[in-house]
Amino acid sequence: MSTPPSLDEHLCFALYSASRAITAAERPGLQELGLTYPQYLVMLVLWEADGDVTVSQIGDRLALDSGTLSPLLKRLQTLGLIERARSAEDERSVLVSLTESGAQMRMRAGCVVAAAITADTPLDAEPSHDGDEFTVDELEELRDALNRLTNVLRHKTVART
Repeated sequence: MSTPPSLDEHLCFALYSASRAITAAERPGLQELGLTYPQYLVMLVLWEADGDVTVSQIGDRLALDSGTLSPLLKRLQTLGLIERARSAEDERSVLVSLTESGAQMRMRAGCVVAAAITADTPLDAEPSHDGDEFTVDELEELRDALNRLTNVLRHKTVART
């Protein structure tokens, strides 16, 4: 029998720890917007869209089920940032659109993640070798690698079912 890897050797733990640290770093910017991180993600999807988006499209984009998404949307509607309405073509579909306030928030939101992580790092800085800072290029490379990993794992999960 082989011994299990140590906690620090687990990729999943490294991703979990990084996710928690990034969320904590983003928290002040999100608090200024009055949003939680999941609400911010929904707003990002809507800001990227050209027009109305269905609830199922938002769920697919964020890998969230309707049980998780519905309370997020309800809260965003209560905040006056979105509107929800049944589709005229298919009453089973609910369309989500930005209100004027929701659209205007985009300008204030900027890039919460990059601002939180690179606040003390010039955008043209050389890569850090002491492990205390990341350049924008390093963050983009990491994001791209994580997106590839996510796609590979999702395809493997689909293939098993």
